[in-house]
Amino acid sequence: MMSPIEREQAADILIKAEKECIQAKLLSETFPHIEIDDSYAISSIVAQRKIKSGAKLIGHKVGLTSKAMQASSKIDEPDYGHLLDTMMIAEGAKVPHNRFCKPRVEVELAFVLGQPLKGPGIGLVDVLRATDYVVPALEIVDARLVDQRKIFDTVADNGAASGLVLGGRPIKPMDVDLRWVSALMYRNSDIEETGVAAGVLGHPALGVAWLANKLGQHGVTLEAGHVILAGSFTRVVFAQKGDTLFGDFGPLGSVCVQFV
Repeated sequence: MMSPIEREQAADILIKAEKECIQAKLLSETFPHIEIDDSYAISSIVAQRKIKSGAKLIGHKVGLTSKAMQASSKIDEPDYGHLLDTMMIAEGAKVPHNRFCKPRVEVELAFVLGQPLKGPGIGLVDVLRATDYVVPALEIVDARLVDQRKIFDTVADNGAASGLVLGGRPIKPMDVDLRWVSALMYRNSDIEETGVAAGVLGHPALGVAWLANKLGQHGVTLEAGHVILAGSFTRVVFAQKGDTLFGDFGPLGSVCVQFV
């Protein structure tokens, strides 16, 4: 377990790396005694510093929702990170590539809550009842730490969350079987990935339920109006300067972002 001072030092490392867009050394190497509780505490410290500087918490992201990704990270549950208003990117926007260390993009469904959710005991139906609407999304993930990261590094680095783009057609959660929402992930004119939302824990709403129960252990409520990225149902697609990343969600429309 890390000391409070070490947690603050780790937060300093992540903030510096993000500001300078230069990847830092792994926290799991700098602090080999790091534990998963330390990682979540570090992520919260970084988020709270940004909030004190004027950013606003607008929701959370859920990651590592597939069994394959959990196995590769040697964990048995998802992880989460914070979403701030400074991370919102307009649909179709041109974003400077040098704003990130190593940007990658995932297709997801975003749940926008109409009612608060707080665990324990939150299930799939509770999430559907509390959701105002669901909308296609792209998550821009970044790595403020060098490769060969361990789960401790990823969690401390806000679950790699760096940006989110909402687009397409919002739908009510009961108007379609969300398990069968599909997406084609294009990089420029090439389809790089395809997937269906059932790849997120069997149903994307279960990602939101997991988050509500996980945060409920610490007295945290998912607030009405918050955006929850429920988890990617494709592998990440790396974005180079000049690339346009385009998620085609079929009947639900599309969402894209360009790196310049």
